Amino acid sequence: MSTDGQPHILAIGGGTFVPDGREGIAPSPLMRYALDLTGQDRPRMCFLTTAVGDGAEYVARFYAGFSQLDAEVSHLSLFPMPSVADMRAHLLTQDLIYVSGGSVANLLALWRLHGLDEIMREAWQEGVVLSGQSAGALCWHVGGNTDSFGPQLRPLTDGLGFLPYSCGVHYDSDPQRRPLLQQLVGEGTLPGGYAADESVGLHYVGTEFVQAVSYRQDAGAYRVEPDGPGTAKETRLEPRRLASL
Repeated sequence: MSTDGQPHILAIGGGTFVPDGREGIAPSPLMRYALDLTGQDRPRMCFLTTAVGDGAEYVARFYAGFSQLDAEVSHLSLFPMPSVADMRAHLLTQDLIYVSGGSVANLLALWRLHGLDEIMREAWQEGVVLSGQSAGALCWHVGGNTDSFGPQLRPLTDGLGFLPYSCGVHYDSDPQRRPLLQQLVGEGTLPGGYAADESVGLHYVGTEFVQAVSYRQDAGAYRVEPDGPGTAKETRLEPRRLASL
């Protein structure tokens, strides 16, 4: 748990991992930043790959990536049944919970079915740092846009709502993302919120956005707000640069 006792969320637009040169992956500075938020020398971290159906290859790949960190790593899968006997007890003893990308719609449905939505809220309120990329970033917010239903992006409005904002991910790599988020905020389908380019993390303490962080020089974060009937305005937020590995 975070040593300051505050609830932290690091919502990553993309780029949690980087290629390690051996056809594998290595944690990017964003993952190290998330671990630093715990304040622990050897934090306990649990990752969830619900959004990609808990495929064995994904679990193995994440273990290989996270093994390069000085952390005690575990995972929680829901297929074919929960992989730990007591999900609440396991998650509440973690310092960091990380959620992979994939289908945010499927993730939310399964978490609610298994009661993980309420467990995650309790963990967050108790000071367990929450993080994740793409679906694992969007899920903590009110909503955003998603390819969960097909290649044509659609609105998602039933996120967990720990953070009372909309969220945009992959903001500079998918040309559908920016105009659709602005449309949804402008017409009131979604509340105002924040968006992140690839390799950018949005850091919230409690429900307050405190800063964006990135290891890429030209990457940005954005505040997206309603701006009159049916329109939205976007304000660029310069991320704090993280040291490269």
